[in-house]
Amino acid sequence: MELLGTTTIFLLVCISCLLLFTTRRSTSQKQKQPPGPTTLPIVGNIFQLNLRNLPESFKKLSKEYGSVFTIHLGPRKAVVLYGYDAVKEALIDQGDDFSGRGNLPLADRLFQGSGIVTSNGETWKQLRRFALTTLRDFGMGKKSIEERIQEEAHFLVERIRNTRAQPFNPANFLVHAVSNIICSIVFGNRFDYEDEKFLTLIDLLNRDDELQKSIQIQLYNFFPTILDYLPGPHQKLIQSTGKVNEFILGIIAEHQKTLDPTCPRDFIDAFLNKMEQEKGNDHSEFTTETLSRTTADLFFAGTGTTSMTLRYGLLILQKYPEIVERMQKEIDCVIGRDRSPCMADRSRMPYTNAVTHEIQRFIDFIPLNVPHSVIKDTKFRDYFIPKGTMIFPVLNSVLHDSKEFPNPEKFDPGHFLNANGTFKKSDYFMPFSAGKRICAGEGLARMEIFIFLTAILQNFTLKPTVDHKDIDISPIHSPLANIPHSYEVSFLPR
Repeated sequence: MELLGTTTIFLLVCISCLLLFTTRRSTSQKQKQPPGPTTLPIVGNIFQLNLRNLPESFKKLSKEYGSVFTIHLGPRKAVVLYGYDAVKEALIDQGDDFSGRGNLPLADRLFQGSGIVTSNGETWKQLRRFALTTLRDFGMGKKSIEERIQEEAHFLVERIRNTRAQPFNPANFLVHAVSNIICSIVFGNRFDYEDEKFLTLIDLLNRDDELQKSIQIQLYNFFPTILDYLPGPHQKLIQSTGKVNEFILGIIAEHQKTLDPTCPRDFIDAFLNKMEQEKGNDHSEFTTETLSRTTADLFFAGTGTTSMTLRYGLLILQKYPEIVERMQKEIDCVIGRDRSPCMADRSRMPYTNAVTHEIQRFIDFIPLNVPHSVIKDTKFRDYFIPKGTMIFPVLNSVLHDSKEFPNPEKFDPGHFLNANGTFKKSDYFMPFSAGKRICAGEGLARMEIFIFLTAILQNFTLKPTVDHKDIDISPIHSPLANIPHSYEVSFLPR
């Protein structure tokens, strides 16, 4: 009897184990997650990735694992979407599911999940809706956004003219001009180029850009607990961002003292009015903290991306004088030399429009996109992606798609021209991302790129300091963005 009882218990355990294994296997098959390379404990796939050129690493992995695959950045899991079809399906067709913001530890440390870029859920929805509405309203005010850009383009042209055709690095000129547009919208005024307060803010922005090139910034996102206790560029970036926040809080305090609720002067005033309206709401998303973070988001996003695009664009155009010559013929024909370019001109300037699009496609400024996350357990194609998983919809794989853009590594305005010379739109043109999280300042950036670049070429011809054939237009890869090599150029009056 004892032997029989022992045998029975053994059989029951075996049957239970078999049932458990079968159940788990069935569940696993129902919830198959995207494939990926074998991971190591703690470090994940870090040794299989080139941290200075993650797009290239993802391209290699996509050839082995397909357009949807899993990687581990340290102990954190992420799903990579590679190619137009996968990116479009996620960000547009299943846009709600993929509308979360991926939580990068450094961004969390810097911005604490507030503001437009890094927030999620109801906070993100309300802040984004308010920002888009307010930017639109100020664009239709006494002085439209287009008029502000035209005015700043005039100041930029005169400043360049004062260099008297001497070679110089135009980076600061471009940063100052682009920054003044968002400053006029957010802070209420453009700044004189020599204004001490303005130069302090720009200096902090430039310092942040330099610090973000460091590999340690990338490593912080993989191993934040360890790097929190170590010195390095990440600590300087945290301090620098804190100074920007202090600067903006000072401007907010000045606005609070002089606020006229019946006549908001800028974005900050409009936000302060909204805070007053929601004063009795204990759960309001409109607080001084979210105002500070949202203002910083608008300033950084509205300055860095566009100014870097213009800076890179001018480098590329130096290499191709024949492209500049053709643009200038079109500018002379449509606009002439005496009036300012405007957005109505763009539809009559297919070649110049194609060049501005090709600049954005070619430079592929943020190749990995700002990471997303899924806001719920999500089925994508044949895969199960758990809620909260970080998602990398790789823009590089879309902007450099060889079927849509033949020879994608070559700069060619023909990528956006039909055979008859008219402008050709492309669904693959996603430099600002796509779907729910598309850049809130896309319209502003497109206006700035067209008007600034056209105004410069209307007034000047570019003269490089080296033979144009020797100009290197390949990007310098940083953890977050592709940036151009430093250069000097002479602007010869036309």
